[in-house]
Amino acid sequence: MAITLALSSIAMPAIAQETGGLRLPRIFGDGMVVQRGMPVTVWGWAAPGSAVRVRIGERSARATADAAGRWKAALPAMSAGGPHEIAVEQGATRIVLRDVLVGDVWVASGQSNMEWPLSQAADGPHFIAQAYDSRIRHFAVPHTWAEQPADDLAGGEWEAANPRTAGDFSAVAYFFARELRFEVDVPIGIVHASWGGSNVETWMSRGAHGLSDSAWAAMIAAERARHEGTRAALLARLGSLPTVDSGMVDGRAPWAAPDLDDSGWASIHVPGLWEGEGYEGLDGIAWYRTAFTLSEDEARSGVTIRLGMIDDDDVTWVNGTEIGRTSGYSLPRSYAVPPSALRAGRNVLAVRVADGTGGGGIYGDPSSVGIESGGARRPFEGAWRFRVGAATFGTDGQRINKIPSVLYNRMVHPLLAMPIRGVLWYQGESNANDDEQAAAYRAQFAELIRSWRREWTGTPGGFPFLWAQLPNFGAPDAAPSATAGWAILRESQSAALALPGTGQAVLIDVGEAGDIHPRNKVEVGRRLARVARAVVYGHEIESRGPTYRRHATRGDSIVIDFDHARGGLVSRAGRGEIGGFAIAGADRRWTWAKARMDGKRIVVWSDSISDPVAVRYAWANGPVGLTLYNQDGLPMEPFRTDRW
Repeated sequence: MAITLALSSIAMPAIAQETGGLRLPRIFGDGMVVQRGMPVTVWGWAAPGSAVRVRIGERSARATADAAGRWKAALPAMSAGGPHEIAVEQGATRIVLRDVLVGDVWVASGQSNMEWPLSQAADGPHFIAQAYDSRIRHFAVPHTWAEQPADDLAGGEWEAANPRTAGDFSAVAYFFARELRFEVDVPIGIVHASWGGSNVETWMSRGAHGLSDSAWAAMIAAERARHEGTRAALLARLGSLPTVDSGMVDGRAPWAAPDLDDSGWASIHVPGLWEGEGYEGLDGIAWYRTAFTLSEDEARSGVTIRLGMIDDDDVTWVNGTEIGRTSGYSLPRSYAVPPSALRAGRNVLAVRVADGTGGGGIYGDPSSVGIESGGARRPFEGAWRFRVGAATFGTDGQRINKIPSVLYNRMVHPLLAMPIRGVLWYQGESNANDDEQAAAYRAQFAELIRSWRREWTGTPGGFPFLWAQLPNFGAPDAAPSATAGWAILRESQSAALALPGTGQAVLIDVGEAGDIHPRNKVEVGRRLARVARAVVYGHEIESRGPTYRRHATRGDSIVIDFDHARGGLVSRAGRGEIGGFAIAGADRRWTWAKARMDGKRIVVWSDSISDPVAVRYAWANGPVGLTLYNQDGLPMEPFRTDRW
C-alpha cells in the first residue's frame, strides 16, 4: 500500500462529540492486556459533559467528558490474571471488552530488525507450530505518520499467540515474551510499533528535538518542496503514471515472452533498488529483463537462478515459463529452472516486481545474483532492461520514516496514556551511515529515552528501557580500521546505560556479515529477556557479558581487567587463537593483537609494537574471531580505551 506524502495534518477518525456516541481508542479491544500493579487507566471520547462509567468486575470508576469530548477514568490496580471483562457505559450506550488479561505490557519499537516477523526468523515454522500460549498477546501498530500528534492509532487489534497468528508477530518481541512467560509466569502483552528503515529522529517528539514553531514550519516546507521535486522528476522520466500493467493481460505475461523486442526499454543496474537508479518515489509494478547463454550440457542439466532479495514481491519467468514467485522483501530468491524451460544458446529471464511502499526492485549483494550450474556460479552480464508496468507516486523513496517526529506523532503519541511495564528498542542501523551520524546518536538516543519517560503520562516516574545493541554486520576488515560507523553507534548505545532503569543486550556474535537482518532472533529475545529479569524483575542473574573495567601497560603488553566475569573468562576457541583485539602505539596506528587469558584478565600484545598505549576489542562494523564469553555464556562487550 502506497503512502502519499502530502505532509498535511492527518484527518482523525470522527470523535464522539461529532456523533454523540461513545468511542474508545484502538488500543482497547477484545483480548487486550492491561498492566498489573498500576491503576487501570481507560480513556476515550463521548458527548461533551456526558457521564461515563467504567467497570471491571466489582471495580468501577466514573468520568465526565470535557468540552472536547475527552474523558479518562482510573480503576484500582489489579494483580496478574484474567480473563476479565471491561464494560464502558455512557447512557444507553455500552461497550464491552472481553477476554482481557492483566499482566505486563511491553512496547516494542525500532526499525526492521524489531519488525522482522517470526515467520521469517531462523526455525520460524518450528516455533510457530509450538505457539500455543494464549497469554502472549500482540498488537501491531500499522505504519502511519502525521504532521501533528494524533489522538488515536490508525488501526490494529490484539491477537493471542497461536500457530495461525504468531507468524506475523515481531520475532524479537515474541521470543522475549516467550522467555518471560517461562521465567515470570504472567500474561505478556506486546504493543509493536516499528518501521523498517526508520531513524531515531522520527521516533522523537517535536519537543524532544527542541523545534520551535518557525523551525518546524520550515522543515515541513522543505519536505513538501523535496516531495514535489521528486514527483516532478519521476513524471518527467515516465511521462505519466500508468494505472494498468500492460505486462499482464488476462493472466498472460506478454512482457515475459522470449521474443519480445525490449530494445526500447530503459537500462538499469542490478542489483540495486530502483530509487537509486532514477526512479525515486516510484511504487507499483516494474519489469526486468536480461538474457544469458547456456551450453548444451547446462541446458540439459537445468540451472538455478538466484535473484538476491526483491522488494517486495516477484513472479519470474525463463523463456516465457514461470519458474517461481515469492512474496516478502526480506526473502532471498532462488529458483530451480528445469531443462524443459531452457535451450542451448540464448535464454531470456523476465522478472515482474511489485512494490507497495518504500524501496523497490532487485537488491542485495552482487554475489547473490546470477546463474548457478553444476555448483559453479556466474553473474548475469551487462545492464538489464527495465520498464514500469503500473505506478503510483509513493513516499519519496524511504524518506517518510526519516522525517523528525512524524512516526512518533501517529504511532507512539496515541499510546502515552497507557500504563506499561517498559520499552524494548531495536534501532540504529539507519543512524550508522557515517561516523558523525553514529556519534550524534549518543545524545539523540539518551534524549529519546528521557523524552518518552517524560511524555508517557500513563506510567508516572518513568519505566525501564531496554535495547538491542547493533550486531556485527559487514565484511571483515583485513586490517584494523581507525573508525567504523557501527562500532561508534554501539558505543553511543552503551553510553545510555548511564541512565537509570536501562539495559542492553549485546549481539556482537549473532549478526551475519552479508545480511543486515540476521535470522537468529531467538537469541536476541532471550538476551533481552535476561536483561529484563535482572533490571526489571529483580532476578539474581548475570545479564551482561565481560565488560572493560581498566587496563595497564606492562612492558610491551596491555593487561585488561573485566567486570561481569565471575568465575573467569571463557574462550570458545579452546586452545585456538583469541581474536578481535587491536592495539596501537602513540602514533595511533592500529595493528591486530595477540591475546591470552589470565584468569579474569586478558593480556594483549603485538610483536610490531614495543610501547602500546591503547587497545580495542570488536571495534569494527563486522568483527570476526570473537570467542570470549563469561561463565553465563554472554559475549564480551565491544570496547576501546582511546578516544581518538
